[in-house]
Amino acid sequence: MSYLVKPEHLADAVTSSIPTNDSLPRTCVIGAGSSGIAAAKALYAAGVPFDCFERGGAIGGNWLFNNPNGLSACYETLEINTSCPRMAFSDFPMPEDYPPYARHEQVHAYFEKYVDHFGFRHTISFNTTVEEVTRDADGGWLVRTTGPNGGRVGRYDAVLVANGHHWDPRWPDPPYPGSFDGEQIHAHNYRSGDQLAGRDVVVVGAGNSAMDIAVEGSHRAKSVTLSIRRGQWVLRKMVFGRPSDQVTLPAWLPWWVTALRLRVGAITSGSLSKYGLPKPPHKPGQSHPVQSDHIRARIAAGRVTVRPGIARFDGGEVVFLDGSRARAELIVWATGYKVTFPFLDSALVAAADNELPLWKRTVHPDLPGLFFIGLLQPVGAVMPLAEAQGEWVAQTLAGRYIPPPAGEIRQQMVREHERNKRAFYASPRHTMEVDFDHYLWDLKRESRRGRRRSRSRASAAPQHESKRSSA
Repeated sequence: MSYLVKPEHLADAVTSSIPTNDSLPRTCVIGAGSSGIAAAKALYAAGVPFDCFERGGAIGGNWLFNNPNGLSACYETLEINTSCPRMAFSDFPMPEDYPPYARHEQVHAYFEKYVDHFGFRHTISFNTTVEEVTRDADGGWLVRTTGPNGGRVGRYDAVLVANGHHWDPRWPDPPYPGSFDGEQIHAHNYRSGDQLAGRDVVVVGAGNSAMDIAVEGSHRAKSVTLSIRRGQWVLRKMVFGRPSDQVTLPAWLPWWVTALRLRVGAITSGSLSKYGLPKPPHKPGQSHPVQSDHIRARIAAGRVTVRPGIARFDGGEVVFLDGSRARAELIVWATGYKVTFPFLDSALVAAADNELPLWKRTVHPDLPGLFFIGLLQPVGAVMPLAEAQGEWVAQTLAGRYIPPPAGEIRQQMVREHERNKRAFYASPRHTMEVDFDHYLWDLKRESRRGRRRSRSRASAAPQHESKRSSA
């Protein structure tokens, strides 16, 4: 299944409010980032009564530079790693004049237009923090918030958690031995090359943010050392003049076919071992894709020096595992994020080492009415997947979808979780990894099955009532 969308698919802007069906379950959406607005739009279109709470004063989440909610990791040079057509929502294409890989301000503008186009901005309560979510005695959910008008507690039949998973920085644990005299920041607090200018910088990590920061530092810093503990396959964003992810495959194909496509991309991009990076211990497709069109050239130019993992600190120097040293005034830890839910009791929901098994990466089988939107790491963009999750949950709440029996849900959840874990090397980074196209295909298939179950139950009910009446 291809998820590319075209401008002619764009519907006219919504000009009137969609009526709410108050007989449907009252719902809460936590967060108004890309996943939260996708869920809110689906609920709004289905007539489900809901409140959406956003901690900051604007939508956009991670894609809003200096987001007032204080949680965005957006930096000046950030651009998407998935091409615009593959990142866009299914019924709202990105503008045709956008570059193949949009910049962060373009992505944020796109989200603003999305909310206004479908007319649900009034459903979002800004500057409102969800402090606590608990079960009540009747199986519903109590949501305690603080906002401009003080605190309140609302009761909801369902809660959609869309608070994101790129906001709680993961630092080295345990810390490296020795003492460091300079400054240390996490990549989450990196904003621009101004923080690197004229300094000896060590960037730790091998993901997309680490590559971007090292490249920017190569133009601004006195020196840049890139410390990589585990080698990665670094793909180019453009191949033969077009976005590399524009080559799509039938979604029903197994994961190994997508992995094969990534391997071809890695071969086409070329190995980085000749630039001093360690050879990856895994095959392309067994880790989350890393993309950079510039890191090779900056290493070749001598502006980025590659070193292995850190052994210890020694005052103003970093000592690496091979015994080499680098002067450092600033260390940027591009070491990923923890998956946390500060408003949920850890006894209720906890992601141990970022691992939280869910059915279809959405449903917690032990907690009816609690759904997670965007809590996945796709080989591709999260936005279309969050959209599909939101629509699936909206169908469920509107009574147009019925899930399979609980035992089948658990079996599927365990089987899918173990399959995804086998597809990638063991790492907190890969506990939520899914294949973009296959996930959409699988969720669409389950939605069809659930709608058939719903229709069967609806058609059987009148017959049952008729028989009981005649008796």
